[in-house]
Amino acid sequence: MSDSELRAREHEIELELAEYTNEREKLKEILGAYGGKRYSRIDTIMNVVFLVIIVGLFTIQATLKIIDSYVSIEVSVLLVSIKIVWMIHSQNKMNHFQFWVLNTIEYRVNETIRRIQALERKLGEDKG
Repeated sequence: MSDSELRAREHEIELELAEYTNEREKLKEILGAYGGKRYSRIDTIMNVVFLVIIVGLFTIQATLKIIDSYVSIEVSVLLVSIKIVWMIHSQNKMNHFQFWVLNTIEYRVNETIRRIQALERKLGEDKG
């Protein structure tokens, strides 16, 4: 290889490295937006709301006897069930996103393997 070909190849590699860095930063932003503090804040708010409602029902039932104990228990069980459904839904969303990310990575790895094999064939032809 001549000196100019080496410089051209080095420039190509630098461009690919810059593209990889940009994609990595975009992926970090996406992952941060999806599973970051905003989502965590919503989850915390939901936990506090459910806890306040359940404790409030228990307090009202125990002190004022306005609500029948069976109704209070049933509402509490309903709220806990809703919370479990919320957690399952959140986990499914995260699993779907992880699948999407892994599928994208697999596609890129396969693309890179094809490019490497093509380069190896080209090198074999140049040597042979």
